[in-house]
Amino acid sequence: MRRYFAECLGTFILVFCGTGAIMINHEMGGIITHPGVAATFGLVVMVLIYTLGDVSGCHINPAVTIAFTIAGRFPPARLLPYIASQLAGALLASLLLRALFPANATLGSTLPVGPALRAGIIEFFLSFFLMLVIMRAATGSKEQGLFAGVAIGATVLLEALFAGPVTGASMNPARSLAPAVISGHTEYLWLYLVVTTAGMALAVFAWKGLHLKTGGK
Repeated sequence: MRRYFAECLGTFILVFCGTGAIMINHEMGGIITHPGVAATFGLVVMVLIYTLGDVSGCHINPAVTIAFTIAGRFPPARLLPYIASQLAGALLASLLLRALFPANATLGSTLPVGPALRAGIIEFFLSFFLMLVIMRAATGSKEQGLFAGVAIGATVLLEALFAGPVTGASMNPARSLAPAVISGHTEYLWLYLVVTTAGMALAVFAWKGLHLKTGGK
């Protein structure tokens, strides 16, 4: 049960800090700035990996858990409980943020700016790249080790910096689902649920390709 609690708590903190930064930036006239929001997401992911990595692996992302399961690095029996825990944590965070900022219309929802197809393609490759980094940096299904948190957090920061203004840089179905459901802005939710999961699933096969050995080496 402590694994599930860790996933619930970690996803709660991720959504509370990350989408909270978006909301506070909006409420305070842009004082945090876009780079500040991107840094918030990257830093909270990094800190959570070092805090919870040895307990649950600190997936805090249903697509990551699905990808690890596809890769054979996570027990299928824990898949649904992990996802349920992550979604519960994300929803609790968005409910709290709704109570704290009742006038905020979107609660930090991921909404595409411009064509939805463009946003979907970008999110797919953001998710693909992030999962590839996770697969290379993590030990087993646990995101731990001296540099894993830095590598994964920096990747989130990098992707949020350049793609955030266009797609919201979700890379995480739970992060997109919670504010969308609580705020009622679900018009593009399907896109963020599908492409982030697909991108991370494909990264598993790219990771396996990088591990193919030829010539007896």
